[in-house]
Amino acid sequence: MTTETTASATADRAPIASRWTPTTLRTGPSRDDRSPLFGHPRGLPWMLNVEMWERFSYYGMRAILLYFLTDTIANGGLGLSTNTGQVILSAYGAAVYLLAIPGGIFADRVIGPWLSTLYGGVIIMIGHLCLSVPVAPLAWVGIVCVAIGTGFIKPNLSTIVGGLYDDDDPRRDAGFQLFYMSVNVGSFFSPLVTGWLRGHYGYHAGFAAAAVGMALALAAFIYGRSKLSAFAFDVPNPIRGEALTRLLLTCVGAVAGFAALAGVIFVITHSLTSAIAYALFLVATGSSITYFVVMFRSPSVTTAERGHLRAYVPLWIGAVLFWMIFEQAAGKMATFAEAHTDGRTPFFGWTLTPEAYQSVNPLVIVALAPVVGWIFTRRAGRFPSTPVKFASAVLLIGLSALLMGLGFATWPGGGVLSPWWFLAFVFIVQTIGELFLSPVGLSTTAALAPKSFASQSMALWLLASSTGQGIAAVVIERTEGIADSTYYYGLGAITILVSLGLYALAPWTQRQMADVGVTSRG
Repeated sequence: MTTETTASATADRAPIASRWTPTTLRTGPSRDDRSPLFGHPRGLPWMLNVEMWERFSYYGMRAILLYFLTDTIANGGLGLSTNTGQVILSAYGAAVYLLAIPGGIFADRVIGPWLSTLYGGVIIMIGHLCLSVPVAPLAWVGIVCVAIGTGFIKPNLSTIVGGLYDDDDPRRDAGFQLFYMSVNVGSFFSPLVTGWLRGHYGYHAGFAAAAVGMALALAAFIYGRSKLSAFAFDVPNPIRGEALTRLLLTCVGAVAGFAALAGVIFVITHSLTSAIAYALFLVATGSSITYFVVMFRSPSVTTAERGHLRAYVPLWIGAVLFWMIFEQAAGKMATFAEAHTDGRTPFFGWTLTPEAYQSVNPLVIVALAPVVGWIFTRRAGRFPSTPVKFASAVLLIGLSALLMGLGFATWPGGGVLSPWWFLAFVFIVQTIGELFLSPVGLSTTAALAPKSFASQSMALWLLASSTGQGIAAVVIERTEGIADSTYYYGLGAITILVSLGLYALAPWTQRQMADVGVTSRG
């Protein structure tokens, strides 16, 4: 059977009428679609390029953002305090994950995943270009644009990759493994490149490199569109007319409501940074609570599904704490890398730049993910269960926080600097924790979700990261006068106590999800 047909032939969904829609798309079985890349669908190599360069763009910008915010104006920075810069980094991360929810809604209901990703990429590139211009107001415009654009790309690019494979295509898992590798290739090289550019040519050269990376991603995305399936251009659950108008008005109302909330907080605190941080924390946390309440009270949710939800609550709380600490890689840990670490190594006189430490995580993932995956596969149906994996991840991230507290207390900076390997070791501990939690997080969320709330449950998983980073922004803002060692000691102690609670709850949690299937055992 031929795998090529006209795009108009897809009638089971609602194809987008756009000049971007190619004239030929694959609508036949995915098994018939093969490329030279290990026999995977022809669209996959191009999507791997897109993801690699998009991650290069995102993590490259993120690697130098705190230093840009806190460096002196004379050195090309914005001259903010270290605490303020860290608050902004956490608030920015919370916004990215929060904005992924409307990004997914617009893809599902209005324009489809391909156009959502395209528009998101264009907005990101505009943001990086704004950051590459040495004008302070444009820098803030750029940060907002990158957050909005990433929110539109994040939930949709993986959706497009998933659409390359039919449900019964045995190549799907291997395809996502390749996709996952492309994420880490871009994430590994970007801090090294933008850090080198920052050191030799200034911040704006680093941001310009991120813009070039996004431009390459968009070029690959546009060129490779004719090799995708029709799924990428269809709107799964389209709304038009009055319903679309109501959705747009709701979005406008949400933006106005957020601005009003931030305005009220600004009147109370007299700090714009605090206002944004508190508003994002309240919106992310409030959205999460609302999702849970609606699901628990919905008449369409069965008794068994409510049991699954009860089991999911402690896992979700653990994930919030995990991401709260983990996402400080570009915040407090970046501060430690720059002001508390001697990057000189004994290897051929090589010195690690502060940005280079943010390449440790993707490097360790590439090295250890196959090993951890093999172990978990061999242990499927036995220890550790999914609840124990979550508890172990939270324990490891709590231990990493204690290590950071020890690091700040032992090496206060100035003439007393940490050896190069200490921070790298902390990143390794955190990455092992990530491998325990992140790969099973989405699958566990999908397995425990009520059938009538499947899509909303995916949003709830993203909100775990948004809520965690929103909490971090507020806590960092409130602890400005407290030593970083005290901050990390307190956070680590609380997190370890929660992990012990998760271990204690693991047998109960396991019973609640016993009927889910392989996900609860693996």
